[in-house]
Amino acid sequence: MPQEPTRVDPATIRTVMETNVIGVIRVTNAMMPLLRRSASPRIVNMSSSVGSLARQSGTAGEQTTGPVAAAYAPSKTFLNAVTLQYARELSGTNILINAGCPGFVATDLNGFRGVRTPEQGAAIAIKLATLPNDGPTGMFFEDAGVVPW
Repeated sequence: MPQEPTRVDPATIRTVMETNVIGVIRVTNAMMPLLRRSASPRIVNMSSSVGSLARQSGTAGEQTTGPVAAAYAPSKTFLNAVTLQYARELSGTNILINAGCPGFVATDLNGFRGVRTPEQGAAIAIKLATLPNDGPTGMFFEDAGVVPW
């Protein structure tokens, strides 16, 4: 990173999509039989605010999406779209699915430059995984609330 679109290797894009989108679909579909039998099934897709088209397309002062990342950011946008498609398909069931942004967590991905601990980043996943049965579905959240798609 950054991954300028004019320079990024398409193989990098393919690898990131396989991990951040295709991998999520594979795991979700594999777990679906168990989720359908659960009393309070929840699916939490870990996204990123860099996947927000609203945040990517704002003026320079409004853009809070990090560096240009032609593989990573679109993979999270794609994941957000897939989350919505699952929500549409599962509408009318008791399965709630949402996307969550953990914030800029210190991880291998960013060379541990993140400002949040893994515990802080996990808080949104825990919140979404423990929603009440009448909780929201098909939405995108961060600690501060709803993230615009």
